[in-house]
Amino acid sequence: MTHDAQVRIIVGLGNPGPEYEHTYHNTGALSLPFIAAGLGTEENPLAFVRYKKSFAYAKTGTWVFVKPLVYMNESGGAVKDALKVFKAAPGNLAVAHDDSDLTIGSFKIAMGGGAAGHNGIRSIVEQIGTQEFLRIRIGIRAAHEAHRKKAGEFVLSTITPANMKTLKEAFGAAARALPEKWPST
Repeated sequence: MTHDAQVRIIVGLGNPGPEYEHTYHNTGALSLPFIAAGLGTEENPLAFVRYKKSFAYAKTGTWVFVKPLVYMNESGGAVKDALKVFKAAPGNLAVAHDDSDLTIGSFKIAMGGGAAGHNGIRSIVEQIGTQEFLRIRIGIRAAHEAHRKKAGEFVLSTITPANMKTLKEAFGAAARALPEKWPST
């Protein structure tokens, strides 16, 4: 397959359905409009189009923003489909996702690495056969926990208004940092 070296795909992980829309586990999907705005894309707000049952996407210039329409644990199939549809190599893929090891408002951007217990990332690695794609890890853990909760105890909780404000700031900062971490090929 010939890959389009120009196309860059940013996937925002989350779960489908209104009951999950504003939960911590949907942080990746929630980040997409803010990342798009931070990258200076012309389309605001993003107008997502459904591709079969697999994913919804918004394409603006060489950027493609993708929301899988499947549950987190099945994200890999949707990402594999998106890479095929847009003829992109895994090196032109970035995945924004929640990270319960990072505190709310923090983020890390890095190429490669393991799933670290994140089932969405595990599914993607299994489906596309490589770990060599960019991760935009967005922190969701409370800064001052008296008792460290397991991720399963809070990832499906609704994001508080104060934490949403903090997350929006992190989304913008991640977008500004992205070009340095993911230079044009």
